[in-house]
Amino acid sequence: MNSISPASTRLPSNPTHVSAVLNFIDPATPNPRIDIAEIGWDNGRNYDYDPRQVPIVNGRQVPRGPALDWEGFALYTVPTALTDLEDEEAIKSVYYPEIEALVRDKTGADEVVIFDHTIRVGRDDTDGRKPVHHVHNDYTEASAPQRVIDLLGEEEGRKRLQGRYIQVNAWRPFQNTVQALPLALADARSVREKDLVKTVLDYGDRQGEIYELIHNLGQRWFYYPKMTTDEIVLIKGFDSARDGRARLSPHTAFEDPHTADGAPPRVSMEVRTFAFFND
Repeated sequence: MNSISPASTRLPSNPTHVSAVLNFIDPATPNPRIDIAEIGWDNGRNYDYDPRQVPIVNGRQVPRGPALDWEGFALYTVPTALTDLEDEEAIKSVYYPEIEALVRDKTGADEVVIFDHTIRVGRDDTDGRKPVHHVHNDYTEASAPQRVIDLLGEEEGRKRLQGRYIQVNAWRPFQNTVQALPLALADARSVREKDLVKTVLDYGDRQGEIYELIHNLGQRWFYYPKMTTDEIVLIKGFDSARDGRARLSPHTAFEDPHTADGAPPRVSMEVRTFAFFND
């Protein structure tokens, strides 16, 4: 399946932007799906990528800085007390409360529900989850409300869906500063509805749905070079409001042309949440 590798040119250490390859979905794909249950994330898709070289702006050099309700994502400096990613109990007893408090504070939500987390390691010799190398948005108009119902039950879920709710991912590097495979994040205001392609996720016992993204020249992309373990990005996966605020933010890992040979692999954790509003 189609993919191209970026040039290995080394650029200045603090650029205003980089030019890198992002993998979009081939717009000619009919009924895209990923067979996760039988084949897996990496090889289970029935479609080709449409790799494009795009400019990706250094978000650290944007005067105002991207914001959750405008671009669909935002960077914060928030140290964590969690030190061991292999300690599941500590993740839930130490890190989850930190994330709940952060999402509540930054969104103004009345309640935050954390429903899972994923640890990713950018190394081939691991059986764990790896960084995702295609542009996607984690939820769709159909899958976001369905996930609320799945989590809270039919009665409580339907009740929550009557008010505003947002799905927010909290993404943080662990163990070392990100030198390889940073995140590229799309400015939500530059993504057209027709750029979003519903893609079925087949888990065997159930089905989910994400958006893949078709490339267009008007899309604007950002990244945060050399994110430290004290930094975290909140990414809006879905917002039920239709009042002009960002409703989503497609994103992907990418090969940074600044990456030095022998750079340590990226280790990161994303925590998935729903934030609910009473009014």
